[in-house]
Amino acid sequence: MEEITLSQARTIISGAFEAGEKAGMRPLAVVVVDAGGHVRAFERQDDAPPGRFDVARGKAYGSVMLGIGGFAQRDRAEAQSYFMTALNGAYGGQLVPVPGGVLVRAASGRVIGAVGVTGDTSENDADAALAGIKAAGLTGEA
Repeated sequence: MEEITLSQARTIISGAFEAGEKAGMRPLAVVVVDAGGHVRAFERQDDAPPGRFDVARGKAYGSVMLGIGGFAQRDRAEAQSYFMTALNGAYGGQLVPVPGGVLVRAASGRVIGAVGVTGDTSENDADAALAGIKAAGLTGEA
């Protein structure tokens, strides 16, 4: 069974941090979850606010639980806020439906997890997540 490994999760985090630093982003926090929404790895760069874990986890958790990336979640929230509010209630308020949540797919196309990045603009967060996923040799869906 395909799954996201701890080694891949660590590579995703370091790749996201590297991309953020190269692009001059503010300090980032990155969470990698498996296909069940369980945290595989988390790191927060120096000077990133301590509350960033919950935001990053909410981005990743929403992506894997709903099967769509943060951009699609944001679009759905804008079009049907009542639906996303209901989903967030169903998931105990754990969803953060904005860009920066990115699905992770194995070579087979199967979803094996998700990444949540927070600290800069949502669009930049998504870019950093995608760079980290690519560094791990996986495919991201923002």
